[in-house]
Amino acid sequence: MHRELSNQQKFSRRAVVLIFVLAFVAACAPYGRWDYTPDQTHVVRSGETLFTIAFRYGHDYRELARWNKLGDGSLIYPGQVIRLTPPPGATVAKTPARSAPAPRRTIPAPPSDPPPAWEWPTNGRITAEFDDNRSSGTGVVIDGKAGQAVKAAAAGRVVYSGGGLIGYGQLIIVKHNETYLSAYGHNASLLVIEGDNIKKGQRIATMGEGPGQKPRLHFEIRRNGKPVDPRQYLPAR
Repeated sequence: MHRELSNQQKFSRRAVVLIFVLAFVAACAPYGRWDYTPDQTHVVRSGETLFTIAFRYGHDYRELARWNKLGDGSLIYPGQVIRLTPPPGATVAKTPARSAPAPRRTIPAPPSDPPPAWEWPTNGRITAEFDDNRSSGTGVVIDGKAGQAVKAAAAGRVVYSGGGLIGYGQLIIVKHNETYLSAYGHNASLLVIEGDNIKKGQRIATMGEGPGQKPRLHFEIRRNGKPVDPRQYLPAR
C-alpha cells in the first residue's frame, strides 16, 4: 500500500513538472527564441551557390539576392549567413503617430518570362506524380534503366551540377530564362558542368538509382523558384 502511494506521488510530481515546463515555454515563445525556425536563415557551405540555396528552400534566387543585398548573388562565401525571409520593413512601413497609414513597401514581383517549349527528359513509366506522398512532392519520378540517357528538357544554362543537395543525389539544375528552371536528380554520371550552355534534347546525364535502389529520374520544373506540376508544361504522354 505504501509503495502504491509512492508511485502515485511520483506520477503527480512529474505531471506538475510537465505542466510547469509547458507553461514556461508558452510564456516565453513570443519574446524569446522559441518561435525561431531554421528556415529563417541559412549558413553557406563550401560549394553552394545562391541558386542551390534558393532551390533548397523553394525561393527565387533574385529574392534572396535582394533580401541580403548581394547584387547578382555571385559573391557568396562559406560561413556567410543568408536570410530566407524579407528584412524588417520590406513589406510594411511603420505608421507615424497621428498621421495617415504609411504606404506599403512591396517587393516588386519577379518578371515573368514565357515557358520554353519543353520535352520529356527521358523515357519511362511515371511512378510518382507531382505532390505525391511517394516522392518529395516537388516533381515527377520516371523509372527507367541504369545508364539510360537523361536529356535537357529545354535549352538553357547549367547553374548547378553536383551532389551537394541532400535527397537529390547527383543533381543538375538548368536555368532556361529568368522565370523557369528545371532539375534532374538521382543521376549516375553528370555530363555537363556549371556554366555550360545546352540545347534542348542534349544528353546531360545518365540515369542512376533513386529511392528503393531502382533506376529512376527525379524531374522538376520551377517557376520563380517554386515547384510546379511538370505535366502542365510537358507534352501529353
